[in-house]
Amino acid sequence: MGNSQYTAQKPVGKTAKSGFQIGVRRTLPISPEQAWAYLTSLEGTRLWMGTVTNLTWNEGDCFASAEGVSGELRVVKTLSQLRLKWEREDWAKPSTLQIRLLPGKPGHTTISFHQEHLEDENTREEMKVFWENVLREIKLHCDNKLSKELKADE
Repeated sequence: MGNSQYTAQKPVGKTAKSGFQIGVRRTLPISPEQAWAYLTSLEGTRLWMGTVTNLTWNEGDCFASAEGVSGELRVVKTLSQLRLKWEREDWAKPSTLQIRLLPGKPGHTTISFHQEHLEDENTREEMKVFWENVLREIKLHCDNKLSKELKADE
């Protein structure tokens, strides 16, 4: 009975209660204040939410982007956490997205995206690539900003 050929394999990212989930994180050379400011700026928001105007970053705020992402802010803890309903227009139901800013060594912050209630393995993989790309773009922003600061110091 312990033979693995008879054990059903649970798909990667499948949970008992919340469907499929994905978590992606990256440590960057910025403070939590800088990370928060960028993630909630128009430029930063475009990366992970789309083009949204008039968002005040208060719990209960609803949004709908020009790119078809909509949702509602559920938890807003300035400089540390956002929890929201997040849905693409072609999805049957919303997911839950949590963004956490985890301070590390001085001048470094880990940005974590965790998304659950995803419909299936394909959506999970699609969102894994999406969040990896978002973090890649945030890193490019950090690298460009750092490069400009170093040139200004010369």
